[in-house]
Amino acid sequence: MEVRLAESAGFCFGVNRAMDKVSEQIRKADGNKKIYTYGPIIHNSEVVRDLKEKGVDIVESTDEFEKIRGQILIIRSHGVAKAVYDKAKDYGITVEDATCPFVSKIHDIVRKRGEEGWHVVIIGDATHPEVEGIVGWATGPVTVVNTEEEAETFSCNNNAKLCIVSQTTFNAQRFKHFVEIIKEKGYYTDVINTICNATAVRQSEAAEISMHADKMIVIGDPQSSNTKKLADICRSNCKDTYHIQTVRDLTGTDLQSGTCVGITAGASTPNHLIQEVLLYVRGI
Repeated sequence: MEVRLAESAGFCFGVNRAMDKVSEQIRKADGNKKIYTYGPIIHNSEVVRDLKEKGVDIVESTDEFEKIRGQILIIRSHGVAKAVYDKAKDYGITVEDATCPFVSKIHDIVRKRGEEGWHVVIIGDATHPEVEGIVGWATGPVTVVNTEEEAETFSCNNNAKLCIVSQTTFNAQRFKHFVEIIKEKGYYTDVINTICNATAVRQSEAAEISMHADKMIVIGDPQSSNTKKLADICRSNCKDTYHIQTVRDLTGTDLQSGTCVGITAGASTPNHLIQEVLLYVRGI
C-alpha cells in the first residue's frame, strides 16, 4: 500500500511564530506574572491542553480583564479587534502580539480603506475569530460574506467603492466564485486576495493527493477552519476521507482495502501527531 504525506502538512509560519512567542514567555516566567492567551493560541485542543499544564490559561473576552490586571496576555495567531488592545492597556496588561503577520496585513488594509471611504467586504466566516478580529479594525462600512446566497444578495450604495479581502484560510475556489458574483453587480471593486500562500499550497496539494488516493486522512482539530476546508476538498475527490484529531481516532478504520492512502494536516496540527499517524498507517 502506498502512503503519501503532503509536504505542506503541519504548522504554518504564523502558527510556528505564535508557538515560539508562547514558549518564550514560559521560559521568561519569573512567577510574578501569570500568562494568559486571548482565546486558544491556535485551534488545536492538544496544544492548548499542553500549554495549560505549563501554566498558560485562556481568557475569552475583555470582560475578564479585571481578573488579569497587570498580567501577561498573548494575542492569538488569529488576531483580535483593536478594542482588545485598547482595553488591555487600560488594565495595565502586558500584551505580547502573536497575530499572524498575514492577518495583521488585513487589519491594516481594512483600517486604511475604511478611512479612505471604501466599503470593505470580507469573504469568510463571520463567527471565526480571525474574521471577528478583522471586522474589529474596520473604520467604515464592512460586510462579511460566507455563502453564495450572501454574495448574490449583497448590495450597498451604488456609488460605493468596494474593497474585497478574504479570511486567510478561506477556500480559494469559493473566494474566486464569490468575487465574480459581487463584481457582476457593477460596483467599482478592488480585490485583494489575502488567502495566505501556505493555505493555497496546502489546499492544492490536498486536492492533488486526494484525486489519486483510495483513502484520505486529514489530521487536525474539529474547530480548525483550515483543516475543515482541507477535509471538504479531499471529500470532493475521495469519498473515504477521514477527518481525525489524533491517531486514536483511526481505531477500527479500514485502511487496508485500498492501494493508496493520502495524509495531510491543518496548519495548527503539531508534527508529532502527524508522525504518529504516519507510523500507524505504514505499520498497517
